[in-house]
Amino acid sequence: MQIGARLRRMRENKGIGRAEAGEAIRGSASKMSRLELGRHGFKVRDVLDLLDLYEVDDPDERDSLIELVREAKKPGWWQRYGDLVPSWFEQYLGLEQSATTIRGYEVQYIPGLLQTREYARAVIGLEYHDAAYEGLDRRLTLRMTRQEILHRPVSPVRLWAILDEAALRRPIGGPATMRAQIEHLITVSESMPNVKVQVLPFSAGGHVALGGPITIVRFAEHDLDDVVYLEQLTGARYPEGQEADRYQEIMDLLAIRASPPARTTTWLKDLLNDF
Repeated sequence: MQIGARLRRMRENKGIGRAEAGEAIRGSASKMSRLELGRHGFKVRDVLDLLDLYEVDDPDERDSLIELVREAKKPGWWQRYGDLVPSWFEQYLGLEQSATTIRGYEVQYIPGLLQTREYARAVIGLEYHDAAYEGLDRRLTLRMTRQEILHRPVSPVRLWAILDEAALRRPIGGPATMRAQIEHLITVSESMPNVKVQVLPFSAGGHVALGGPITIVRFAEHDLDDVVYLEQLTGARYPEGQEADRYQEIMDLLAIRASPPARTTTWLKDLLNDF
């Protein structure tokens, strides 16, 4: 995505269209669009051809971009789970690991980044009830490893999670598992300044996000737009343009309607009595 954003800026500065740029790398305008959005990997040869087209002659600038291409080809730690993870989710894992801020709304489950080990085991057991035990155990390890981005000593990811009350009342794994999960949310809310948790209670009434979870990923690079990720049962969507802007607005509205973080902690402590 960083490579694509830098090349898009260079192309626009030269007033060159995507079709012309695509021809320079033996492709099309649609291929250029995918490359610039970070939806497709770059070849060094293609990048060199584009730099020539954009008349980028500075050796340092050319070298830094080519080095970024080589870095992008190195596998991430999550790719060793490629036999378990569908390609559409593997792409999201790369975005998650590169994020500075993640905003999310969940209606069905506690977000994966905030799940306890036992709660995660129960959720994975529901999703993959017919998988071999080894596969379940590796999926659990993957989910727990993802959470390390919140605990990095340098620049931990900021997480802003809005949880529908339904996700907190659904007894996944039984009362003991749910009680431990809610206690974990309280601890995280009170002890981790980079994590903000809000509950959207039933008393808030209906809202436009009842259809499913929403995740918005933000990056440090100013050239990179936020990525909206909509996970579904057997795939995911990445809305763009006005549709992505609409989901940003929806998240803002949810944050306003949800209980503030301080009140959410009190709400969660009261909820413990139900388990």
